[in-house]
Amino acid sequence: MQTTFRIIDEDGIHARPATALVNTATKFKGTEAFAEAKGKKVTLKSILGVLSLGLEAGDTLTLITEGSEEAEALNALQEIMVKEGLGEVHE
Repeated sequence: MQTTFRIIDEDGIHARPATALVNTATKFKGTEAFAEAKGKKVTLKSILGVLSLGLEAGDTLTLITEGSEEAEALNALQEIMVKEGLGEVHE
């Protein structure tokens, strides 16, 4: 499953929100979670991976989940993106 967001936080995705995404992704043991942006795909279970994307305001980010709890994981990650004011769903 996947959802694409447009980054709206003027600071992009920096350490604090990246940590929130990683902590959320890590809760779902039976599910792999990935972030894809700028032609690069990284695991959402690594803070360095997420930060290496260098996401800034206006960039597009796709969150991808695969596994036994993919729907629950994607919903939780989407909630972090919206609640933290990081991004909005980009159709």
